[in-house]
Amino acid sequence: MPAPTYSLKQLCLYFLKLGTWGFGGPVALVGYMNRDLVERKRWITEADYKEGLALAQLAPGPLAAQLGIYLGYIHYGVTGATLTGLAFVLPSFFMVLALGAVYEAYNGIPWMQAVFYGIGASVIGIIAYSAFKLTKKSISKGLWGIYGVAAVYTIWQESESVLIFLSAGILWWLIKRPPVLRAVVPFPLWEIFFYFTKAGAFVFGSGLAIVPFLYGGVVKEYGWLTEQEFVDAVAVAMITPGPVVITVGFIGYLTAGFQGAAVAAFATFFPCYLFTVLPAPYFKKYGKHPGIKAFVDGVTAAAIGTITGAVVVLGKRSLVDGYTVAIALLTAFVCWKYSRVPEPLLILLAALVGILLKVFIL
Repeated sequence: MPAPTYSLKQLCLYFLKLGTWGFGGPVALVGYMNRDLVERKRWITEADYKEGLALAQLAPGPLAAQLGIYLGYIHYGVTGATLTGLAFVLPSFFMVLALGAVYEAYNGIPWMQAVFYGIGASVIGIIAYSAFKLTKKSISKGLWGIYGVAAVYTIWQESESVLIFLSAGILWWLIKRPPVLRAVVPFPLWEIFFYFTKAGAFVFGSGLAIVPFLYGGVVKEYGWLTEQEFVDAVAVAMITPGPVVITVGFIGYLTAGFQGAAVAAFATFFPCYLFTVLPAPYFKKYGKHPGIKAFVDGVTAAAIGTITGAVVVLGKRSLVDGYTVAIALLTAFVCWKYSRVPEPLLILLAALVGILLKVFIL
């Protein structure tokens, strides 16, 4: 493998910035990684990025965090995977801790709805443009069927299925490279730990998939949070940068303070770290095999189709009137026409617009 053109310090600083300023959830974050690390900086090859995206889709756990861990592994092994993962997750973890303290001190965050009103719409525009670019670049003629099925399934079920990714990979592998047949802790910390380990180890896909799973346990099964508190927890994850799954830190804080937040975050992210690092060397070693490459291409098509479907799913929740539709369209236009405008600036402007609309018009 050619020597990297970047240092581990540079990569960690990138993920620290992405974890601090990267809004939009998993769909947007994987798009940012492709744009920054593959297209602009050229630190990561397109092939390595696709392999990482495929592995992140196939393994349980949060999509964006796993992809970041894999990209850290490519040139710097386990050390790179560990440091990039920490750099990516820790900024948003500390943010949700601070918001959790404010939430408890003031019995809720009323201004959150006004802020999220604008941010949610702007994020849809960013995600839609990211999905457009990925589709244009990666979906060839033969992959449109897989792409379409994955998109429709995501819109229909409002979640992702590992069976879609596995089936897509196997189908494209059989089409492109058919195989040759040959003969022959104090309560409730321990409950928090086991529950969130289960969430990290058995829930596939992005925040779209883990939110209903968390709702069933946190609200219905254990009663740690009320329904309103859970909705607020998801909103906190959406208005903070980094992976949406960091909402587990907020939930853990409301349940058992700092210890609860730390246990919930560790239990959720550590399984995904293992599911990425352990198979990574085999993925790197055999990933260039024609059959495996065809499988990865099929999974990638399904992944991008899912991302496109997620735009519709998230849009139904965030685009609630003409104002939010206008914010989303304007954001997408700016991303397309003025690609150098930083997303944090767009998010900040959208938040201010949301507050102004809520105060003076709505």
